Amino acid sequence: MIGDRWNVSDEEVARHYPCDDIVTAPALQAWRGVTVDVARTRLWPWVSQIRLAPYSYDWIDNLGRTSPRDLVSMPEPVVGEHFTRAATRPCGTILAVTPGTSLTGRILGAVMSYDLVAVDEHTTRLLLKVVMSGGGVTRPVISIGDLVMARRQLLNFKRLAERGARGR
Repeated sequence: MIGDRWNVSDEEVARHYPCDDIVTAPALQAWRGVTVDVARTRLWPWVSQIRLAPYSYDWIDNLGRTSPRDLVSMPEPVVGEHFTRAATRPCGTILAVTPGTSLTGRILGAVMSYDLVAVDEHTTRLLLKVVMSGGGVTRPVISIGDLVMARRQLLNFKRLAERGARGR
């Protein structure tokens, strides 16, 4: 499908993601990935901070409010708490967490897993898989829209995590 892959290998598409256990017969599947030049332990706080803001195009999904550009001291994510915030309102639900490695949530009918895969001690692949059970004829539109927003989000996490690593 158009827009179903961005910056991922065939091996990354074929791997198992936590969202696969939740939506076992998806009508829509989309994969995104980015290489981040920091250890997984330095990237995880940024990914888990999605609970504060969407980190994509703030003018679209956060009513112009800027997603935090500094790390905020937060407890680890917990299943059942809200997944993110948009326009200061809680959105979605966290469905699964493996601290430091994986965060899965549901928002607006989509289930998404963020997986942090260590390449070596200084490099991490941040992978995102999005699945939906419905979608019908809107699947290509959803896939392309998600590609635009998710790409920005992953690149923002990359930039912020790498910036923090350079500052230490």
